[in-house]
Amino acid sequence: MAAFTLAHVSDPHLPPLPEPRLAELMGKRVFGYLNWTRNRHKYQRREVLDALVSDLHAQAPDHITVTGDFVNLALNAEFELAKAWLKSVGAPDRVSIVPGNHDAYVRATQHRIAQYCGSYFTGDDAPAPHFPFLRRRGPLALIGVSSAVPTPPLMATGWLGRQQRDELEKLLDLVSAEPLFRILLIHHPLRSQARAKRLTDSEELLALLKRRGVDLVLHGHDHVHSTIWIDGPERSIPVVGVPSASALAHGHYPAAAYNLFSIARDDNDWRCKQSVRGLDHKRRIIELRNVKLI
Repeated sequence: MAAFTLAHVSDPHLPPLPEPRLAELMGKRVFGYLNWTRNRHKYQRREVLDALVSDLHAQAPDHITVTGDFVNLALNAEFELAKAWLKSVGAPDRVSIVPGNHDAYVRATQHRIAQYCGSYFTGDDAPAPHFPFLRRRGPLALIGVSSAVPTPPLMATGWLGRQQRDELEKLLDLVSAEPLFRILLIHHPLRSQARAKRLTDSEELLALLKRRGVDLVLHGHDHVHSTIWIDGPERSIPVVGVPSASALAHGHYPAAAYNLFSIARDDNDWRCKQSVRGLDHKRRIIELRNVKLI
């Protein structure tokens, strides 16, 4: 079987930020706007994001995934920009996404990501956007869940909830009988040291994955390179994160990067290789490393 190539991008935090109306700068957005104007605008750069996507397109992956945080303050004007950017990345049948906490930053606009970008997370047999979703692409079963919920100021936690976890378990049962490489897409990492950024029902999700299993988990949120291993029913499952797609290196956060996974089946066994491509100190996009995951 020829290898299927899957790209993984996350946290574009589309720059620049549209100028908000005064009426929009209330509650949590005030803190976010101050953070953007004082800090984030310096290292979330559109030219970096454009260079990364240009390099990604040159690699000609078979499918692209984006694991959330398209916008910054969830202003109404930002979602139109997110829709246009996604269109430049690829068509909805070639790109699958899940939202991040910034896409549900406040309750007033938490529905906008589905309104503007819902075709990118509509399941194959679903009439409308819904989580969890299932998309079959080549040898892959792409399963997306949403951990994006509005939170109080200074909090960036996520949550799936009982209903979404129950539906996820049913989907995993459904695809278990098919010869598919199962990939779970989620914004929040499954383990986090920071209480203000954690997935609050991560233990329940970890227990579910230990029972039912997937082959790979992809996430964003932390803006760092990350690979951990969690328990599955038969073997350990790799859980892979990636830096922000628009970032310059700053503090302990690395510069923008994306993952490429080469996935193929040999007889009854899967193989999966990960290539990491990202910005170097000369602001060129190069291969940073290449590892065998499975």
